Amino acid sequence: MIRFDNVSKRYGEGHDALTAVNFELAAAEMAFLTGHSGAGKSTLLKLIMLIERASRGRVFIGDHLLNQISSSQIPYLRRQIGVVFQDPHLLMDRTVFDNVALPLQIMGMPLRDQGRRARAALDKVGLLNKEKHFPISLSGGEQQRVGIARAIVNRPAILLADEPTGNLDPELSADIMQLFQDLNHVGATVLIATHDISLINRLNKRVLRLDQGRMIAAVE
Repeated sequence: MIRFDNVSKRYGEGHDALTAVNFELAAAEMAFLTGHSGAGKSTLLKLIMLIERASRGRVFIGDHLLNQISSSQIPYLRRQIGVVFQDPHLLMDRTVFDNVALPLQIMGMPLRDQGRRARAALDKVGLLNKEKHFPISLSGGEQQRVGIARAIVNRPAILLADEPTGNLDPELSADIMQLFQDLNHVGATVLIATHDISLINRLNKRVLRLDQGRMIAAVE
């Protein structure tokens, strides 16, 4: 599903964020991406999201070679990818429902289908009863769940998460991680960037480890 073939990323100031990275993540696989701060985790995720382009090497999503994707094709490819951030970046002046439905509105999906999809996503994260609330009234864990619902409302094949539990206590972190496992169990390919080693150790998943921009481990 995701493949990096000798991928390097150099920024304009000459900083090598990634160097000759190789790995493959199978469809419906769940894995952790870890490493020290500045190791290249966020850059790697940005290459998958096509926020950044590889300087060298090839990045694949399925049969799509991202190096050859045109700017006009990027929005269509991104519909296959859900993204969860440490800060969910919710719109505080819109309800929980409207926050989750926003990607569907942008796509131009009919209102009836928007409602069905958004409520199904909220039900999956246990927040269907909060659809009319505003994010400011929710706890940090609930806000992160809204962010996850928004990320999965398109039913993406790939779910990426960048430090999704960084602002949460251990109990809430475990709940959020269980949500990712549940989504993986129904077929989503899940890649989670985190430096929380204790969280990684509790789950029997593959670990991709970066050090100074190099992949030093990609093991079970």
